[in-house]
Amino acid sequence: MTLQHRTALVTGAASGIGRATALRLAGDDFTVALLDLDRAGLSRTRILIEKQGGTAHEVPLDLRRAEEVAAAVDTTVSLLGSPDVLVNVAGVGVAANVLETSDSDWDLVLGVNLTGPFFMTRAVLPHMISDGAGVIVNIASVGGQVGLARRAAYCASKAGLVGLTRAVAVDHAKEGVRCVAICPGTVETEWIDKILSDAPDPGAARAAMAARQLDGRLGTPEEVAALVAFVAGDQGRFINGAALTVDGGMTAA
Repeated sequence: MTLQHRTALVTGAASGIGRATALRLAGDDFTVALLDLDRAGLSRTRILIEKQGGTAHEVPLDLRRAEEVAAAVDTTVSLLGSPDVLVNVAGVGVAANVLETSDSDWDLVLGVNLTGPFFMTRAVLPHMISDGAGVIVNIASVGGQVGLARRAAYCASKAGLVGLTRAVAVDHAKEGVRCVAICPGTVETEWIDKILSDAPDPGAARAAMAARQLDGRLGTPEEVAALVAFVAGDQGRFINGAALTVDGGMTAA
């Protein structure tokens, strides 16, 4: 399917699900603004997009800073025009329960995972409302639907992102804006690789993560990106305010 929208903003585009999403949307003829704090990762994503014949622009920023987000969206609009699609992918996590979570870790996780999408949404909404159309896709997590061990801040942030998604959908559906959350299970990303490398037995840790899915494997960033593309496209027009789970059956058992 060729999507009708033509300009997309993707946060967390330097790696993982963000990179896969940017590549998928570029392959569907979007011009993609790549937003991330990792400048080297942004460059690698842009090069990959250009190699497949797409067009992308790097926009380095710290999503936790409202002024940087506003300036980045203004810059993107001046270069590419009004955004048709925003995909909030950027996310971080720490392994800690409530008692183990420091103030700085709480601020970091909530800042990137929830405040950042709030700032991005607030910045793009006026443009989408003016156009009478737009799609916002928030990459949440199964951790926003069920509790995960030693992920207190992460679960709180992702549950908040699901709530924000539903509120935006309710507030702006009549203005032509849709907002949808996607809740992945365990996906093979650089972040998961880091968690596994820090484990006492990386092989056993990987096997335990894979076993949480009913089909015994981790998901791929491309599988999540495919759902993003469907939601953002015309065939996804009846999906709004939903939290779509893509977890290999992790939460079914």
